[in-house]
Amino acid sequence: MTHCNLHCVFCQNFPISQMGVGQERSEEFLGKMMLDLQNRGCHNINWVTPTHFVPQILEALCWAIARGFRLPLVYNTNGYDNLETLTLLNGVVDIYLPDMKYADEKTARTYSQAPAYPTVNQAAVLEMYRQVGKAIYDEKGMMKRGLIIRHLLLPNGLAGTEKVARFLAENFSGQCSISLMTQFFPAYRAKNFPELKRRLYAREFKEALKILDRYQLQVGWMQEPEKN
Repeated sequence: MTHCNLHCVFCQNFPISQMGVGQERSEEFLGKMMLDLQNRGCHNINWVTPTHFVPQILEALCWAIARGFRLPLVYNTNGYDNLETLTLLNGVVDIYLPDMKYADEKTARTYSQAPAYPTVNQAAVLEMYRQVGKAIYDEKGMMKRGLIIRHLLLPNGLAGTEKVARFLAENFSGQCSISLMTQFFPAYRAKNFPELKRRLYAREFKEALKILDRYQLQVGWMQEPEKN
């Protein structure tokens, strides 16, 4: 989905999220796309950065369901979601895939122009889990329902991994999956911030793994960082 409700200075997809590169389409067109993907054998429909298009998505979904659409739905979001919006999705979304980007208010304001991000994000994640609960998989190991938390490691510990891990351990006790991401590089405007002008160090990745182990958060996936 074009545009974004965050303004991350390091966004790797900034032509789409910040510059609006894309094409305007109707709700019916979106519904036809979902049906086409279903007919081609896709396992799910993954809505990326959907927060600001929820009304249009729901209209497209109603159109598609009336014509036989049945795939699981993935809500792939930066985690800066309003509870009122999420309430509209109760019983609609099968898999929530939110980011937990920051654990610190000042950091979120500085790099994403996101006031109160930790508070909003934590409330949103709790609501997502309330809706979908513990992960459910089919006989082939494909997730059909559940919550996956993405956490992008930032240089110099700016993502607040320790606080994020503590929150997950205290609230979910291993009942959600973690995707630990190391793909950061100084894209978009990141080079204007000295603390973001480099990729992740291997030692920072290892420290994040120790934190997850300490909080017994071992269900999920991780990216190996580039050697440096």
